[in-house]
Amino acid sequence: MFPSDPVSVVVAVLGGLFLLRAGLSFKCLLYLLGRWWSWLDEHTHAYQHFEIPRYTESGLENPLIRHATAYVASLSSHECAVAIVSSGYEPNEFSVHPAPGHPVPDSFLGCRLSWSATGGGDRLVLRLRRQDCSRVLRPYLQHVESVAKNLELRRRETNLFVISRGGGESGEPRWRPVAPFTHPARLDTVAMDPEVKAWVRADLEAFLNGRAYYHRVGRNWRRSYLLHGPPGTGKTSFAAAIANFLCYDVYDLDLALVSDGIDLKALLLATGTRSVILVEDLDLYLSAKGGHEGNSRHARMLNFMDGILSCCGDEKVMVYTMTSIEAVATAVLREGRLDVHIHFPMCDFQAFKTLARIYLRLNDHKLYPMVEEVFQSGAKMSPAKVGEIMIANRGSPKRALKLVITELQHLSSAPNLGQQLLERKDRGGDGPVAEDDPPTVREIGRWCGVIRTRSRRLC
Repeated sequence: MFPSDPVSVVVAVLGGLFLLRAGLSFKCLLYLLGRWWSWLDEHTHAYQHFEIPRYTESGLENPLIRHATAYVASLSSHECAVAIVSSGYEPNEFSVHPAPGHPVPDSFLGCRLSWSATGGGDRLVLRLRRQDCSRVLRPYLQHVESVAKNLELRRRETNLFVISRGGGESGEPRWRPVAPFTHPARLDTVAMDPEVKAWVRADLEAFLNGRAYYHRVGRNWRRSYLLHGPPGTGKTSFAAAIANFLCYDVYDLDLALVSDGIDLKALLLATGTRSVILVEDLDLYLSAKGGHEGNSRHARMLNFMDGILSCCGDEKVMVYTMTSIEAVATAVLREGRLDVHIHFPMCDFQAFKTLARIYLRLNDHKLYPMVEEVFQSGAKMSPAKVGEIMIANRGSPKRALKLVITELQHLSSAPNLGQQLLERKDRGGDGPVAEDDPPTVREIGRWCGVIRTRSRRLC
């Protein structure tokens, strides 16, 4: 309660103002101490300045300043004054540079560094302590280039390549870019086990930053994934999500258009770096023909997967999809040819909740227990089918869930379970629903009221 005495009110207000003033003075004191310490550090250490010009002595553009500018822009976007420049050629294309007279601080290996712009932005100057130059300078510049290349990679446009034959049907197959790769699949939107998804994300990040490691251990900088499971379980969408996460081009390798092993090797050599090579339905291709032709296909594919030509080119991810791995020879599945095996099962309740969150923006619903019970009864449905139902009924989440339950009842070992669950929910009951359930108390009371009303009218 507030004091009613005016004197007490005045004393309380003055006391609050005094505490506020003291707090502000303390912060000001800390700020002044920090500035004094910075000034002292500035004048008690010897610093070395390294200038990075925009052009070399021969008049060519210095690649390092482009990388350094991109790196500094990622540091200065939220910390200090920056200059925003429009390119003037493309809409919404801007570049960020440190403003003159405003150094951009950074730290690396425990050392403090700073960047500043001079000469109207034509030069960048890196400053660090002279005693740290021999230990920090070269690793730091390598770090700057690595981060800048990753930033450029994230911003570059990716393309989709397909096979076309030059000079008619008898011509040599070659890659042809058809369009920018704009598939909307992302790792966050793929319905799969969260632990598996997190592991794949970490594995892809380790691959992106693994150039030095792969070269040190004497292995080609390449990664291969096998995605296997029934149709409609999201294998192709997951491959697209991998490409979007890496920002790599996609090469869709249709094995039906490849006539012999030489063509297959030539296509592999023609793929660029930073690419995802997608080979779908590998099991169907290997099992399409038997005898000598089948053995030849196996040999060509094994050579494609880990032959000497497969080591030509870095930063490549091979993605193979299969419906069933039981019909494929063990030699195809061994380690070294296929690094990671990921199984895509039919939709279960956990995957259903992920799809409902993505398609219907539902985190929970009163029909969820019924959906879970239908799944536990043995019903199975592909994620693609569940997604189609949700898309068609996105305006009514309740109707979408009811249709999923109805569709699952046809696939369940108990055909009438879905209808029974819906009837139970409509009645508000919790026990099993039988065909000859007696009327509820509410129904009896309603009919008694109708009988009384009619009796009064007759009287």
